[in-house]
Order: sequence, then structure tokens, then C-alpha cells
Amino acid sequence: MKQENSLKKKTISGLLWSFGDMLGNQGIQFIIQIILARLLAPEDFGLIGMILVFVALSNSLVDSGFTQALIRDQKANQTDYSTVFYFNFAVSIFIYGVLFLSAPLISNFFDQAQLTSIIRVLTLGVIINAFSIIPRAMFTKEVNFKVQAKINMAASILSGVVAVVMAISGFGVWSLVIRMLGMNLIQALLLVFYRRWLPSLTFSVISFKRLFGFGWKLLVSGLIDTAYNNIYFLIIGKQYSAGALGYFTNASKFSDVATQSLTATIQRVTYPVLSGIQDQEERLKQSFKKVIKLSGFLIFPLMVGLAAVAEPLIYLIFGEKWMPMVPYFQLLCIASMLYPIHALNLNILQVKGRSDLFLYLEIIKTIIPTILIVLVIWMDWSITILVATMVLDSHLSLFINIYFSGREISYGVKEQVRDLLPIYTISLGMGAVVYVIGKLLPLSELLTLVLQIGIGAILYIAISKLLKIQEFDTVYNLLVPVIKKIKAVKAS
Repeated sequence: MKQENSLKKKTISGLLWSFGDMLGNQGIQFIIQIILARLLAPEDFGLIGMILVFVALSNSLVDSGFTQALIRDQKANQTDYSTVFYFNFAVSIFIYGVLFLSAPLISNFFDQAQLTSIIRVLTLGVIINAFSIIPRAMFTKEVNFKVQAKINMAASILSGVVAVVMAISGFGVWSLVIRMLGMNLIQALLLVFYRRWLPSLTFSVISFKRLFGFGWKLLVSGLIDTAYNNIYFLIIGKQYSAGALGYFTNASKFSDVATQSLTATIQRVTYPVLSGIQDQEERLKQSFKKVIKLSGFLIFPLMVGLAAVAEPLIYLIFGEKWMPMVPYFQLLCIASMLYPIHALNLNILQVKGRSDLFLYLEIIKTIIPTILIVLVIWMDWSITILVATMVLDSHLSLFINIYFSGREISYGVKEQVRDLLPIYTISLGMGAVVYVIGKLLPLSELLTLVLQIGIGAILYIAISKLLKIQEFDTVYNLLVPVIKKIKAVKAS
């Protein structure tokens, strides 16, 4: 009982700090993003979008699956950490060299001459990130997100302020480059400072083989997943225009503020916690089941609601020049509402040590988007249709993830769908009502948005309570003590 209470306390504490990190860090980044969007042109964001896939793939290669391997390994020691550090650093140097030399080719591919210098500066972040991998893995393994929250917030503020000043001064796309590079540098410096960890002068082949034996499959899986998550930037940048990619890039970042942040919060907390009970089958299943249902209860209505209020929301936040991004944002919200469920199911495969199955799944799931993307390009359809394929891919891929991960803990497709379908249906119903209200009422954007949000929240809460959705009580019981503490502080 004491062990279970300790695990629960550790999980809740980690979730709270990780969620706080998400609110603070992503909130600050979102504000900076709004300011920069009003100061810069869509084409500036499009130029950055063109090279995101190369940056993302490079970071995956540098990590090489070692972070997850170290977190999962309950007996990792100084030799293991040092070995991984030297490998990560060596790979980062090599990858930067390749990108530096390839920059003109990438620039020619997109027919954007200035990409050469942008790539050579921005990808310095690949080397910088190599220094933060081990300290971040250590903090995550300890479920210590308090320090990470502070570091991420400081990095967001400092890099954001510099970027805004540069944008005002007329530096254009370089404001975005320095923002990303500055954030990487500040995070790395602070992580190293707070952790005060230094590698030993040792490299163990035995450690490398053991950790890489688990991590290499995650590496290949990560590369495939990263490539297909970012391939839309590549296609839009090549097939359409920098301006169109700018709209898609901002829509993607806007939707990511909510779903990816919450997904990362839940995933990075639950992975080390669930890893600690990987051998307790029934306890693992019940814990996973609770997290899945709670995640759906919180994220489904949030993403559907954002899609429903997209028009007044984007108009008020970004301005009229960004209104073409509305349909992209709406579709991305519907596609990404399932991302947390994807991530949690894949987490189980890592917890159970099935990195082989993790890789197998990623290979299988590339078939669906490949067919859809080829069809869109062949038929010369619009970007909107291309983005719509992401919704279909997200739903189909989820069933594949659930099927294989469910076999590991006896929590299969039928049971997961039964648990999530009521929340999914309520969320879509609420979203439909909110969307129609926004279309019918001839009010200002601000009044429309306020009315939509109010009605949507009341409707979702009322139906959840009426249908006795268990997660409603869970959230309510978690919030009541917090509200009481806030009232007590104000009263004193």
C-alpha cells in the first residue's frame, strides 16, 4: 500500500510540474509566436518549415534511442551515461558536417537561395542539443520536472525576447532562426549547470551494445515517425509555395501548443512511472487504463473545441492576414486529438521492452500516409485535401497501435474503444453545436468566441455529469483541493 501511494504521489507530482512546464513554456512560446506572426510574413515561417524535417531527423539521429533506453534501465551508471554522451556528441558533429555541405543542395531543391545560410546556422542546434540529452534523461528518470519546467520557461522568455527585438528591427526570418537556436543553447547551458554532471573519461563497448540493443529499434522507429510527421512540410514547400507553407506551419504550431504539449507531458511522466511497475501485469494494465481515459477526457474536447472556434480565434489572435490557415488548423486539431492515445499505447511497447514491435509498427504505419500522399500529388489536389489525409491517417493508425500494444497488457482494441468512445462522441457533439452557433450568430469575433467557449464548456460538463463519466469525478476531485488552497491563500 505504501509503495502504491508513493507511486501515485510521484506520478501526480510529476504530472503537475510537467503540466506546469507545459502551461508556462508553451504559453510563453505561444505569446511569442503571436507577436512574431504579426511582425513577420507567412513566407518567413514557410522558409523555416522547409527545413524542419532535416532538423527533426538530425535530433533523432543524435539521440539514437539512448534516452529511452537509459530511462528504462533501472541500473544505469556513470559509465553508461558517459558512453552515451560521447556517442551523441560524435554523431552530432558528423550530422552537422553533412548538413553544412548539403545546404546548397537543399536550397536548390526548394529554389530558395537564402536557405543555405539559414541551414548552416540553425542546425548548430543539433550539436548544442547533444549536451542536454544526458541531464534531461537523468531528470526525467527521477520524475523530476520541477527543474526542467524552470529551465524551459527561462529559455522561452530569453530567446523569445531576443527574437521579437530582432523582428521589430527588420531581421525577418533570422528572428525565427535565432529564437530556435537561442532556446537550444539556453536549455543546454542551464541543464548542465543544474545537474552538475560531467562525463567520465571512459567509453564502454559493453554499455553501448546493451543500450543500443534496445535503442536502435526506437531510433529507426523515431526516424520513420519523424519523417512522416514532417514530410507534409517538405511536400507543401516543394509543391506549393513558401507562403502556403507558412500558413500550414503556423497552423501546425498552433495546434501543437495544446495537443503535443499535453501528449509530451503525459508521455514523459508515465513512461518512467510505468517502467517502474513493468513486471506487475494487472497493476500496469489498470494504471494504463486510467491514464488513457483521463487523457481522452481532457484532450478530446479541447481539440474539438479549438477546431470549432477556429475562425474567431485566429482572427483575434493572429489578424486577418492569417485567416487562410483556418481550414488547416481545424483539420490538424481533429487529427491530433488522438495523438496522446497513440503515444500512450506506444509507451507500453517501450515499457515492456518491445522495441522490435515498436519498429515493426512504425514500418506498417508508413503504408497508409504514403498511399494518401501519392494520391494527392498524382491527382494534383489542394493543400486542404492533403491536410485532410492526416485526419484519416491518425484514426486508422490508432487501431494498429492499440491492437499490438493491447496484446502486451491484455487491453485490446474492443476494450479501449469501449472506454474512449463515449468521450469521443460527446466531444464531437459538443464541437458541432459550438461550430453551428458561431456560424448562425451575427456577433463580433470576440463575443462569438466567448459565447462559443462558454456554451461548449457547459455542454461538455453537463453531459459528462449526466452520463456519469468517471473521469469527470476524477478531475473534479483533483481540482477541489487546489481551489480550496487558492481561496485560503487569498483569504489570509
